[in-house]
Amino acid sequence: MKSIITSLALAAGLAATPALAKDKLLLKTPVAFSTALPGLGTPIPRVADAVQAMSGGTLKMKVYEPGKLVPAFEILDAVSAGKINSGYTTAGYWAGKIPAAPLFSAVPFGPEAGEYMAWMYYGDGLSLYQRMYDEAGYNVKVLPCAVIAPETSGWFAKEINSPEDLKGLKMRFFGLGGKVMEKLGVATSLLPGGEIFPALEKGAIDATEFSMPAIDQRLGFHKVVKYNYFPGWHQQATVFELLINKDVWNEASEQHQYILTEACKASMADSFAEGEAMQFDALQNNIEENGVQIRKWSPEMLTVFKDTWEEVAAEESANDPFFKEVYENMTTFRNQYDLWEQNAFLPRIN
Repeated sequence: MKSIITSLALAAGLAATPALAKDKLLLKTPVAFSTALPGLGTPIPRVADAVQAMSGGTLKMKVYEPGKLVPAFEILDAVSAGKINSGYTTAGYWAGKIPAAPLFSAVPFGPEAGEYMAWMYYGDGLSLYQRMYDEAGYNVKVLPCAVIAPETSGWFAKEINSPEDLKGLKMRFFGLGGKVMEKLGVATSLLPGGEIFPALEKGAIDATEFSMPAIDQRLGFHKVVKYNYFPGWHQQATVFELLINKDVWNEASEQHQYILTEACKASMADSFAEGEAMQFDALQNNIEENGVQIRKWSPEMLTVFKDTWEEVAAEESANDPFFKEVYENMTTFRNQYDLWEQNAFLPRIN
């Protein structure tokens, strides 16, 4: 079965003529996630295939696995400085540089994928996203280029029944959700995917979150910790970005700019569909073969997480005017969206 993005590329490629894009462009694109990880790393090679087909070969993208050109956490700086001309990553990695960056990656109790994309493409999200990098002094063009479904809430060695059970844990945690956990007494660290399993195995961390079940399974967390918690309140959707050096983008032909923009839009749909399609097998395999105990947070624990998140959001807004602007813009959009969501979608009836 062809992916959504492959079908788009094949259709566009039939009409593409190299004469429309006189200058050839090669994007050397290091990635923050292994392309072997389904849904997390697999979208960008498909984008590479698509842009080559749609451009008739005048636009190519060479994908480099994590660490091959630059470390994952240095992609933004390297693209901005022109050391590399593009990179595939997630804005949540730049929280230490730009406080508002995680809002364009994943938001605790935030939008699901459809709502996120609506805000990005038909609200103010995309213009705020680019403005964030511009005002922070980064010489990059940003294109949302993939989005994944909800993540698991974490892997633990023991059951977590109350906030007291979290205190003193050492846990790998991503983004704004990590600030919530810190307020609840957890010592958090942000480790790249490939470093998480060794850290669990050696006891450097007690628990972790990373991604969806199918991705976590590839990394083997179930071999060390057996309690997998849901729902992923900290990441109901996660957006990934293609960063292109702004000078390279400005010098690119209009055709190449359009192809990259549309290929990434197609990838948003394709990556979401891929992520949604692969989780049930992984969950079933965890339960039946890996001895994993699936747990759901109690309403009381979810209330604790939500109340603590609201404290974090208020603090971040007070500390950074742009964070405040983006979060208020997103919240206004979501409040309007609620009228549609509450009336249009069926409730879960068991």
